Amino acid sequence: MMAMADREVPSWLDRALRLITHAGGATATVAFCLVLLVIPATRHLGVVAGSANLVSHLLVQALKRTVVRRRPTITLPDLVALTPFPDHFSFPSGHACASMAVAVAVLLDVPLAGIPLMAIALGVGASRFYLRVHYLTDVVVGQVLGATTAVLLTQSLS
Repeated sequence: MMAMADREVPSWLDRALRLITHAGGATATVAFCLVLLVIPATRHLGVVAGSANLVSHLLVQALKRTVVRRRPTITLPDLVALTPFPDHFSFPSGHACASMAVAVAVLLDVPLAGIPLMAIALGVGASRFYLRVHYLTDVVVGQVLGATTAVLLTQSLS
């Protein structure tokens, strides 16, 4: 983590990753699911994606309060976060989980639309590590949790 923090990077990369990280936040993921819900042709997909987002969020919050892993910038005093973080708990990444839950739900229903969403979800995960608010394992577990939840809910709600 410290070796990654010491690297010089172009300023556009900082700006891009600070922007993409918001795609995994509650505002973006809930708004996307609501849009799917109000369009008659995508209503079922909205139910699946919204349910995957909700269930995975509940699992993330339960894990965060059970594991109680401190964020890298709290544990490593020389590390500075490049974006604000919503709480002091790191494991697993809620942003990575939410973006992956929604992306996989869409991918399973409309593959062509899901491909760019998967790229965004992977970018959200990378941004959470890059911005120093999560360890890599936080991101990977969050993404696996989101994807698994989406697959299970797609199967059970179809």
